Amino acid sequence: MERAPTPDGPSSPTMLNRITGSLLAVITLLVICREWLDSQWQEPVLAALMAALTAALFVQVRPGRKAFVVVAALLTAALILRLDDWQSVLARGVAQASFIAAFFSALATLRSAAEPSETIRRSGDFLAQQPPGRRYLALTVGGSAFALLLNYGAIALLGSLATAAARSEPDPEIREHRRRRMLLAIQRGFVSSLPWSPLSFAIAISTALIPGASWSAALVPCIVTALLMTLIGWGLDTAFKPRLSQPPPTRTKPEGSWALLTPLLFLLGLLVCSVFVLGRVVDVRVVGLVLLIVPAMALGWTVLQARGGGAAVSARMGRFVFHDLPGYRSEVLLLTMAGYIGTIGAPLLAPLVKASGFHPEDLPTWLVLAALVWIIPLCGQIAMNPILAVTLIAPLLPSPDVLGITPAAMVTAITGGWALGGISSPFTATTMLTGSFGGVSAHHVGVRWNGGYMLALLVVIPLWVLLYAFVIG
Repeated sequence: MERAPTPDGPSSPTMLNRITGSLLAVITLLVICREWLDSQWQEPVLAALMAALTAALFVQVRPGRKAFVVVAALLTAALILRLDDWQSVLARGVAQASFIAAFFSALATLRSAAEPSETIRRSGDFLAQQPPGRRYLALTVGGSAFALLLNYGAIALLGSLATAAARSEPDPEIREHRRRRMLLAIQRGFVSSLPWSPLSFAIAISTALIPGASWSAALVPCIVTALLMTLIGWGLDTAFKPRLSQPPPTRTKPEGSWALLTPLLFLLGLLVCSVFVLGRVVDVRVVGLVLLIVPAMALGWTVLQARGGGAAVSARMGRFVFHDLPGYRSEVLLLTMAGYIGTIGAPLLAPLVKASGFHPEDLPTWLVLAALVWIIPLCGQIAMNPILAVTLIAPLLPSPDVLGITPAAMVTAITGGWALGGISSPFTATTMLTGSFGGVSAHHVGVRWNGGYMLALLVVIPLWVLLYAFVIG
């Protein structure tokens, strides 16, 4: 399960908050060292810090989250008892968990810098005020762009602006239709960034698990996946727009112009160009680049916004480490445990799969690829986080070389399924946030609001993956 990641906690940080934030900050620095220096000296330290972080988070979260730690402990005991090389598997699990904690913390720095920006809010308000003819496309593309800066905060920001804009509509019939269509455009825009964004866990995890995979190689087919999701959503919204019982009122022109999006586009361009250019200069994988570039951009943005000089910047950094980061305690524990459980669970599951007589390597390649698109959202219906599903399933599959396809084709299938899970699963933050703004349940959003959209994508995305794997790729 996954709750909407919203910082919480007291205005004055407690000792536990300070410990949690400090641990996350140090873990992030050590993971950056591992990625950039390709060193191993920090691994024992990271293992100790992850154990301390897990203990600190365990006492702060609700029982449902504690269950993940209990499962992880039981699997660790089973690993030690059943596998001879349990030390190496355990090390991979800790490495995966520490990377997820660091990656999440790095992304949170950019959100922390962006949320106070009045420019970002004005640009979001401009998108929400677009007329019905272009509102869906504007919010979908805008939601995808905002997702790179704010992560789940994009849905929170644009969703609040959309509901405020809908409340200003005097006609109750138009108000309800407008709110639903705007929220769906925002949610679908967010999930369409998952297949290709270098800041998404979908890319970070899949490129790490698939041998020979890289973000640059998978970028083009994954962008096509995002385009298909955007165009299909826009087409369905246009084709099935609601019929009103009376003519719609005359709309006023939105305040401002498209120039309001210039700072947002500049930041996105700076981010993508930095990843591309630095990736050509240094031999560091893209997630390692993101771990350094994103906090550096966030620091620069914070400095530009600070009005009190160095003291204001220091205060903002202290608030981020000791208040904002601990506020994500539930999400950090969920994601790290999902990565750890999947990593150590796959070697335990492999002998059971083999003993059952089921051999994935005997399946036709087209079925393996299509199944990846279908299984991940299916797992989401039973509260299985995509990180857990992918880290558990991917190691059991044949390598791309064995299947006779490129690693990019396999990444395209996994990220496509990951995005569909974000649309349909009632346990993801995207559906929970959308439902909260729409006044309906997350299950209603996933099944009723997105039902037709999902059915279309469950056909189109596998066909695109197969076309790329066997014809284009």
